[in-house]
Amino acid sequence: MGKRQWLVLALILASFAIGLYFYPWMPDKIASHWNAAGEVDGYMPKLWGLFLMPLISVALFILFLAIPRMDPMRDNIKKFRDYFDTFTLVLFLFLFYLYLLTILWNIGARFNMSQMLVPAFGFLIYYCGILMQNAKRNWFIGIRTPWTLSSEAVWNKTHQLGGRLFKIAAVISFLGIFVPRYALFFFLIPVLCFSVFLFVYSYVKYRAIV
Repeated sequence: MGKRQWLVLALILASFAIGLYFYPWMPDKIASHWNAAGEVDGYMPKLWGLFLMPLISVALFILFLAIPRMDPMRDNIKKFRDYFDTFTLVLFLFLFYLYLLTILWNIGARFNMSQMLVPAFGFLIYYCGILMQNAKRNWFIGIRTPWTLSSEAVWNKTHQLGGRLFKIAAVISFLGIFVPRYALFFFLIPVLCFSVFLFVYSYVKYRAIV
C-alpha cells in the first residue's frame, strides 16, 4: 500500500478508537440523520450509531483497494492512479469529518449540520472534477455510460466537460453556507442537473461520430 492508503487506514482506526472512547458518554439513541434544513430526523441504537460509519469505511477501503486490480482496463487506471489515490483520501477525510460532527452533536454541541457539511461537500465535488479530467476509460471510475465506455473520444470529451461542470457545482455549493436552511440544495441540484446533462451529452457525442 502507498502512503495515502496508510493514511486512510489510520483514519479508519481513529474512527473506531473515537467510538470506543465516547461510547460510555453517548445516549442510548444517537442522532444519526439530519434533513435538508439541518434538523435531526433519525436515530439509531448507540452501538450502531457509533460503529456503522467505521464499518462502512472498512468495506469501502477494501473496495477501493480492489478496484485497480479488478477492472478489465486496469492498465488505464495506472495512468491516473495518483489522482485516484488522492480522491480515496479526500473521500475518507470527508467521512471522518462527518463522523466527528455526529459525535460532537451527540455529546451536546449544537450547530446546523447542513451548513457544516457544505464546505466538505464542496471540496469533495471539486476534487471529483479534478479526477474526472484526468480519468482514463475504465469500468469503475468516472462517467460510465454505454457511450463513454464504447468510445475513448467520447469518454475524453465527456470527462473534460464533466470535470469543469463539477468544479462549477462545487463553487455553487459553497453559497449554501449563507443560506443554511437550503444549504444541501445548493449541492444536490447542480450535481444532479450536471449529471443528467453529461449522460445526454455523452449520447449526443457518440451519435455524432458513428
